[in-house]
Amino acid sequence: MSLQLWLAYLAAVFVISGTPGPNMLLAMTHGIQHGLAPTARSTMPGLLGGLAVILGVSLGGLGAVLLTSSHLFELVKYAGAAYLIYLGVKTWRSTDSQLDTGHAPDAAGGWARFRIGVMVALSNPKAILFGVAFFPQFLDPGQALAPQATILLLSFIAIETGWMFVYAGGGARLAIWLRQGRRLRWFNRTAGAAFVGAGVALGAFRR
Repeated sequence: MSLQLWLAYLAAVFVISGTPGPNMLLAMTHGIQHGLAPTARSTMPGLLGGLAVILGVSLGGLGAVLLTSSHLFELVKYAGAAYLIYLGVKTWRSTDSQLDTGHAPDAAGGWARFRIGVMVALSNPKAILFGVAFFPQFLDPGQALAPQATILLLSFIAIETGWMFVYAGGGARLAIWLRQGRRLRWFNRTAGAAFVGAGVALGAFRR
């Protein structure tokens, strides 16, 4: 692909990735609750892995199959909405004692955060629409598609990772302020409501 087309793609993805959504909200929430390092070791790989699967499926053509089957699309959509709502309720009910210093052993908790990251990334079928409708606009049909798709995917992952570090790092810094009084409890309720809202919005989403 041309340099101009790639730069246009980078600019578009930079804005889209930086927009707050379930993935970035989870990165910030885990940054607050567990610290930047544990979030980078577990939550972020889970989020990025889930995104890579969705975008790979979309570019491979299976996303188009999903879009043509209304029943299958609805099944995936409602499953994702249900998980986001479940995560929201769980976050809402979190207590102040669940705030970590970021220096605790990262054993079973790391795998749990990794799984949550994967599930949140996979819970939104709009990512498939993104892969089907957005990516092809930056592919040159006159050139080999595999190298172009690889460049697009790696660029997307790099930008997404950068934004995750911004959100998780900001959350880790915010944790110091949240430790005072009942602020963490109110943050958990706000984040939980945001996850529930994202789940409801996903359930109401139409292609």
